[in-house]
Amino acid sequence: MPLATDCKPAALPLPGGKSGATVRVHPLLTGEIHAPPAWNNRPRGRLAAVKILGQLAGPRGGWDWLPIPAFLVEHPSVGPILIDTGLHPSCASDVASNMGWAGQFIYQIRMDHDQALRVQLPALGVRPTDIRVVIMTHLHIDHASAVSEFPQATFVVNRREWAAAAAGGVRDGYRARQFDHAFDWRGLDYDADPVSSFSGFAQSLDLFGDGSVRVVSTPGHTPGHQSVVLRTPSREVLVLGDAAYTLGGLRGESIPILAADRHLYERSLKDIRRYLEQTPDALAIPGHDPEFWSTLDDVYE
Repeated sequence: MPLATDCKPAALPLPGGKSGATVRVHPLLTGEIHAPPAWNNRPRGRLAAVKILGQLAGPRGGWDWLPIPAFLVEHPSVGPILIDTGLHPSCASDVASNMGWAGQFIYQIRMDHDQALRVQLPALGVRPTDIRVVIMTHLHIDHASAVSEFPQATFVVNRREWAAAAAGGVRDGYRARQFDHAFDWRGLDYDADPVSSFSGFAQSLDLFGDGSVRVVSTPGHTPGHQSVVLRTPSREVLVLGDAAYTLGGLRGESIPILAADRHLYERSLKDIRRYLEQTPDALAIPGHDPEFWSTLDDVYE
């Protein structure tokens, strides 16, 4: 079924940039998802599919609780920005209303009322209506869950990701009802916009023209996945999204269950590793690593 919403081309740089700007970054835990080992580490070999089905259908005693993050980015002149939206508040009590009947069957969510961004943001001095830009790493069901909470924002997404989500479904990790709202959706074109290389990344876009927030193309997990490089006063922070679920995945020790293009996924990992070699002080935050998440600071500034 085609989407009712149109994603218009983004005109870069977006307004509000400030020469020399740096940002503050708040990692926010919006809940957790109960996932089998295959979620982060897909079995390999001839019996891989059988092993995956066995994990999904079997007892959940060996499953892990994985963080579902979002990030508040405070820019001195643009204002507050989000990276991804985390879980919708309804997921605390009614997963099906947000993720559908299939999502209710597949996903078990652990979420407190106070973990919703509508509660966390005011505690940080930011009203949800203050959010003017939301950068989507991709549109999977655990990242776009709370899109509807920010109708006033401009949503920035890779145009390839928008096309993939429009054509995809639950089996691909998408649910159109989460993001098919008549909001201001803007698509980035890594083939036509003012693309440049940046510290190991072949394709980078300077979102506000001041170097403080850069989106970098990291496809593979989904066709249009992108990660975000943030310049804080003390160091750069790389929000990986699901370009790597865990630090082990970043090192190539595992591959997640969802990888639309294995070749592109591994190529993106090489770009990320090259960036980290060139920027050894950078903090790279993987998408769903429970052990790493527990080591993060409340804010990076």
